[in-house]
Amino acid sequence: MNQIHIQYYPTVFGELLLGGLDGQLCLCDWRYRKGRETVDRRLQTRLNAHYVEQGDAVIDRAIEQLEQYFSQQREQFDLPLLLAGTDFQKAVWDQLLKIPFGQTASYLQLAERMDNPKAVRAVASANGANALSIIVPCHRVVGSNGELVGYAGGLDAKRKLLGLEADLFA
Repeated sequence: MNQIHIQYYPTVFGELLLGGLDGQLCLCDWRYRKGRETVDRRLQTRLNAHYVEQGDAVIDRAIEQLEQYFSQQREQFDLPLLLAGTDFQKAVWDQLLKIPFGQTASYLQLAERMDNPKAVRAVASANGANALSIIVPCHRVVGSNGELVGYAGGLDAKRKLLGLEADLFA
């Protein structure tokens, strides 16, 4: 069985749980999110792994880049990512990576970009299953009316992240 090395990382937005496997980041998620057990179970099952709390070079790189992001010195992350999900989930997460820094997209827009405009709910569900929060920017997804809707880290964290991006390099 594989080991996903994990560490807890406190931020001004809330505590993150970071995980690395074989030199790739597979987890950057809110420690106290709703659905924490579901995300952890999916990761561990898909990667045939269990969590071990210990240091890892990719986690160190992620923390360094997150600190740069939070201190308004970085717009994009440059980390090897290990996405653990269904093909559909991975396709949605790929679309999230294409949302430009400081901008937002709706669930409907993401579904349309995937040539599947009727898949709005499935897109929303895959967005909620994202285990690489901030790195794979699910916080940039808003409701069709532009309203802030669901976020694993909470709407306050989402609002602050979008505000940070709006202010970055301004």
